[in-house]
Amino acid sequence: MSAKKAVAMHARAKRKKNKSKIFLGILAILVVFFVVINLIPPSKVMESNPFIKGENDLPMIAAHRGGSVSNPENTLMAFKAAVNEYGVEICETDLWMTSDRHLVYSHDSSINRMACPEDAETVTIAEHTLQELKSYNMGYNFADPETGEYIYRNATEAQQQELGLKILEFHELLEAFYDTNKDLLFIVEIKDGGEAGFEAANIIDKTLTERFPDYKNNIVIGTFHPEIEENLKAEHPSLMIGASTSGAAKFIFSQIARVNLFVNPDFACLQIPMEYTIASYDFDLTWQTFIDRAHQRNIAVQYWTINDADDMRFLIERNVDAIMTDDPQLMKQVLEEYKK
Repeated sequence: MSAKKAVAMHARAKRKKNKSKIFLGILAILVVFFVVINLIPPSKVMESNPFIKGENDLPMIAAHRGGSVSNPENTLMAFKAAVNEYGVEICETDLWMTSDRHLVYSHDSSINRMACPEDAETVTIAEHTLQELKSYNMGYNFADPETGEYIYRNATEAQQQELGLKILEFHELLEAFYDTNKDLLFIVEIKDGGEAGFEAANIIDKTLTERFPDYKNNIVIGTFHPEIEENLKAEHPSLMIGASTSGAAKFIFSQIARVNLFVNPDFACLQIPMEYTIASYDFDLTWQTFIDRAHQRNIAVQYWTINDADDMRFLIERNVDAIMTDDPQLMKQVLEEYKK
């Protein structure tokens, strides 16, 4: 081998070695970087969050729509049973605006599924007054879980009032528990977008401030409308908000990518299902990392809608803060197993 060729080979080997050193150096820097940003404690969203359970406590029961398995959903009957019989700590529900600007509880935009015969015309909340909606029996289509009978279908007007089967205004649910259950928590979702949604936020804030101040820190508000979310942040900063779909996704994927330090969530509660499907791929949302990282920021972790006892047990073991269920009676039974 000629000296010239040997020198060239030596130079190539040296360059290759230098490139390897550079690559390893960059890799080491990246490793240190990711370790550091995951070791630095993230800032807390809030100092005190009533939706986070005690360190040694079991998860809170959140009665989804008041608990639709045992009672007509979103009725005072359902909420009273959830609180007084099943001991739930959180009432979960949804809000719509009537045509005469009253805020009422309902999951659907119409009351037909709960209150009307199958062939009835659609009774949309936004197109009817509160008085018109109050004329309906919200237990009309409720079937007894054991017998399948429509046990409230023939209730008289007086019986409907007494049982709590009329559509509820926003303040009526708060009023029912304000004097006796000061620690009761609420999760509400503003269903309307646009001006109706803005007005809903105003009613919530004003009602809490003027009539139920002790509940102002007991309510977290959610919405699927970006403009309502921005309005809540800008115009009602004293109200707690739940994670929007995009906010929850951003938080989850930041944990997967291990860059949680660069995400600054501003929500009090992370409300998510156990899994979420994107492009035919099922993402498991029950990683212990998600829950622990949320707790580091003082964000409460709540899963919906859980009606299976084994799923409830799984989430209890994950140390979640609340489990939303249509069946608070079942959830209570599962929790009793752990108390024993």
